[in-house]
Amino acid sequence: MRRIKDEKVTDKQTDNLLVPLEDYLKAGIHIGSQFKSGHMRPYIYKTRQDGLHILDVKTIDERIRIVADFLSKYEPNKILVVASRVYARRPAKKFAELIGAKSVVKRFIPGTLTNPNNPNFVEVDVVFVGDPAIDKQALVEARKAMIPVVALCDTNNNLKDVDLIIPANNKGKKSLALIYWILAREILLKRGAIKKKGDFKVDLSEFETVTQR
Repeated sequence: MRRIKDEKVTDKQTDNLLVPLEDYLKAGIHIGSQFKSGHMRPYIYKTRQDGLHILDVKTIDERIRIVADFLSKYEPNKILVVASRVYARRPAKKFAELIGAKSVVKRFIPGTLTNPNNPNFVEVDVVFVGDPAIDKQALVEARKAMIPVVALCDTNNNLKDVDLIIPANNKGKKSLALIYWILAREILLKRGAIKKKGDFKVDLSEFETVTQR
């Protein structure tokens, strides 16, 4: 097994992770950016020699569980999944389709949450964004409409107007694919739509953005 000292996880601690530790590490879910915000400081384990900040894998796993439990309590069509970042669009859309949520995976049209006369207007009970910085308009409108916000937050993110976070690499295509894939599976499990993890037959590749060459 690859050394995991830098990820602050011991062999004993990884026994009950949602996916094998190697899957998390291979996807780079714990690799942050070279920037860090004061808000994200508690989630940063260490800083590598190349300046990249490293997130705690076990904390990421725990937060995915918490968010899955939180979202599973909402009516599917009352969840809005927002993801403007290119690598987040495909996994976010697939995630929304699987759990029955609404989604906005390109430009978030102003007034979507606040203007009933807007043709894009939706009434939802919770908003899940892929990046608070990129999806800022959704956060602003959710705050005005008093809608709770869940977000994927990298080491550089500001948590203003965010109610619940998953600290994780929200920029890499493999990291994003894995996060949304796990969340979809766990929410369906909690709803009773599937009985065990093995019943989730959607391949991870269906969540990963295909890079054009």
